Amino acid sequence: MKDALRSLGLSEGDVVMIHASMRAVGGEADALLDSILHVIGPSGTAVMLLGADPDEPFDRLETEVDVEDMGVLAEVFRVRAGDNVSDHPAARFAAIGPLADALVRDPPLHHYYGPRSFLERLLAGHVQVLRLGANIDTITLIHHAEYLADVADKREVTRRYERAAGGPVDITSLDDTDGIKSWAGGDYFTVLTQDYLATNRARVGSVGGCRAELIDGADLIAFAVDWLSREL
Repeated sequence: MKDALRSLGLSEGDVVMIHASMRAVGGEADALLDSILHVIGPSGTAVMLLGADPDEPFDRLETEVDVEDMGVLAEVFRVRAGDNVSDHPAARFAAIGPLADALVRDPPLHHYYGPRSFLERLLAGHVQVLRLGANIDTITLIHHAEYLADVADKREVTRRYERAAGGPVDITSLDDTDGIKSWAGGDYFTVLTQDYLATNRARVGSVGGCRAELIDGADLIAFAVDWLSREL
């Protein structure tokens, strides 16, 4: 698996955001995470979106990942990351590596994928997106492009989240569930990603039993901003 990741283009010192389906990859989640961390080495940083179980009050360290929604690797990653987990009930991320603390510290409560967000910080670190058999509509980084795109009347939502300490909190953001605007083609996340992959700018290979893609984060964001500005 380490050789496959290197052949894909992952290398020492990389900042990598992981989206993976263990059903597609095969094997054990711990072994996959070990392989990724070995390839990027002690100078590299790995990150994942964790989310949280919406049916229980949120605690950044204690609340387990909803593995049915986020996958088993995210829960393995949460445990391995230790204290390097962001305190945000709507957008909890974890990071492992030298950039971890700077990435997860003090996330903005509102518009948590926009300015000063974890995603903006990732882009400053020249992030690569590693897709290992994950659903095509799950590249979280594209949510940052929704903030940058020149689109009129972007849809906002305010949702209430329960916290284990401090009680409920109302959080406002662009709509990251149904999209920032209705689009005639339906789920624009899927079509946008398919269009990007059709440009052949991603590195493509196999890791375990699945198709793997390594995508330059800045290139994806530039493409997504142009796509959203044109299509929406």
